[in-house]
Amino acid sequence: MPARAPQPVLLRNAVVELTPLTADDAPDLFAALDDPRVWAAGYGGGPVGRPVDAAAMRGYVTGHLLGAADRVSWAVRLRDGRLVGTSSLGDVDLANESAHLGWTAYAPAVWGTAVNPATKLAILTHAFDDCGLGRVRLQTDVLNARSQAAIARLGAVREGVLRRHKRRADGTFRDTVVFSILADEWPQVRAGLEARTVGVSDERDAANVSPAHPGRDVSA
Repeated sequence: MPARAPQPVLLRNAVVELTPLTADDAPDLFAALDDPRVWAAGYGGGPVGRPVDAAAMRGYVTGHLLGAADRVSWAVRLRDGRLVGTSSLGDVDLANESAHLGWTAYAPAVWGTAVNPATKLAILTHAFDDCGLGRVRLQTDVLNARSQAAIARLGAVREGVLRRHKRRADGTFRDTVVFSILADEWPQVRAGLEARTVGVSDERDAANVSPAHPGRDVSA
């Protein structure tokens, strides 16, 4: 069966509920990500790209996260409905059965918790099981060591570095570290993610803060 494009559908598990991102989510997303640590390691192009208020975040959401026809973006919520981040599937290439899982950032309060593995479990399940993709790429700035550790812990394979790959918001160029997960690897990756989220029964467990843990994911 041919690969199918990701869809803006509700994704849910025991830890998170992912709702299709809209411009109306901008105030809550601004509140979640209004911390210099979120942008310090390259998210949104780095500190210079950080929205200064909810109106600027609305521009970022509409112009960047929702601005590509081949990208589906979600608001990441705890099961109580509280918005704590965002993540997307984009750069969809159905002929080659591939997509890019990125544009991911979370409120620092949920770094190192079950939120990131649960979010990745939900999106990767959609990518591999619902859409029939064969490869999902994940990538991050070479300067973002924590994000690299978080992606590797998902079970993704490090492929290499794209040198001088993308311009940051301040005009400098970043090297991009590329990882991937293949369809053949997905069952093992899924089992690992399920093991990291099992027993998380409510939003209090999901947001059990441990900021020093390398579970932070700020990827693009």
